[in-house]
Amino acid sequence: MKCLLKYEWVKLTRNIIPDYKGIMGYWAKLAGKAAFRNGQAVYCGHINQVNAGMWSGGVVGLKSILGVKSRAKALEIMDSLAYLGYIEYTLDVTTKKLTYIIKDFVVKCTGEPCIGPGAVYATDGYGFLCLPRDITARLANAGYTFEESDAWIDLWCHTVWEDPNNIFSHSAPAIQYGRNGSVLTLETLGTRWGWEKTRVWRFLQKHRDIFTLLKLPGSFGCLIFNQEYPTSNDVIVPDQPECVRILDEVRDNAKNAHFDGTDNTRINKIITVYSHLSVKQGATMNTSEHIIDEKRIKRQETSADITQADDSPKCNNCEVCPLTSQYADGQFSNILFDIRIDMTNTHLYEVDNPVAQRPVQFDSAQTEAEAPCIDNKIHMPPTNEFLQDIESG
Repeated sequence: MKCLLKYEWVKLTRNIIPDYKGIMGYWAKLAGKAAFRNGQAVYCGHINQVNAGMWSGGVVGLKSILGVKSRAKALEIMDSLAYLGYIEYTLDVTTKKLTYIIKDFVVKCTGEPCIGPGAVYATDGYGFLCLPRDITARLANAGYTFEESDAWIDLWCHTVWEDPNNIFSHSAPAIQYGRNGSVLTLETLGTRWGWEKTRVWRFLQKHRDIFTLLKLPGSFGCLIFNQEYPTSNDVIVPDQPECVRILDEVRDNAKNAHFDGTDNTRINKIITVYSHLSVKQGATMNTSEHIIDEKRIKRQETSADITQADDSPKCNNCEVCPLTSQYADGQFSNILFDIRIDMTNTHLYEVDNPVAQRPVQFDSAQTEAEAPCIDNKIHMPPTNEFLQDIESG
């Protein structure tokens, strides 16, 4: 499933919720334990009515969710989250019952959350959360100094996948801040998080198993890919030469277009405006290659079936080409079948035809030789009638 920049939320699998210090890490833990639908939940023998995005229990259960040992620390975290507008919570001093509600909970898409009828809480590490893409914006706008889990979730929330205005997101899920923010700099991230550039670098190196950083030439900046983002296919992050090739392709599409600003600002605008051309070119090329590969496979399978039914000696290289014993004027004459073309549009070539470009000389005294294998071509032995036509012609 595509995850475009225009979408208001992104997916975070519950099995990799970050366990680091930071207000957003605590928020993610609370959201991961909240009910995914309305129903009745049981806690310590008590039945509680809960709605989607709600959790109801006691302080002991809250400490377990947050991963802290102190009651005071747990309530301090809850106060901070409530002050920033991420949650609402109540604590009944008489019954000791604590209930919290996730205010940014995305109800319409939480993945398959659990197994078992009547359950309202997700199974640990099962399914995924949907995070609002701008959930960390209030921290940045308030000048809050990010901690480790805050920066981790900030990168995750700005992941795009197959966005038409970011050609790099078609190779792997990529981090993008805003419309013109596909190419990043350490200074930009440091300003947003309230960190020094060296701290940003150390953070990215520590988490390079998830967030892969690739530097672009000159002072353009860098790309950051999300290796763990859930997609329908396995994520394969392109290497630096491939990213440079893609960048050159986009710049070539831009030709003489002029944009003001720094190198980073200009390259971001070029990528935003001209990525769709590269996306279309790539789609056309992939479609053509797919059709060619399908025809090649079908023809090879057909030839293999014919070979198995034929007991005559076969080429030792490809085990498909038959040995031939017909030569003319010392030049090997063998008909080549272009397997990239349908059976109804067969093209026949001589080995010395410019299309083949691989003429092979044989000793005229030889009586039998093995036909060389030529890329994408299957050798078909010429019939005696065909050779007679050539000699008579």
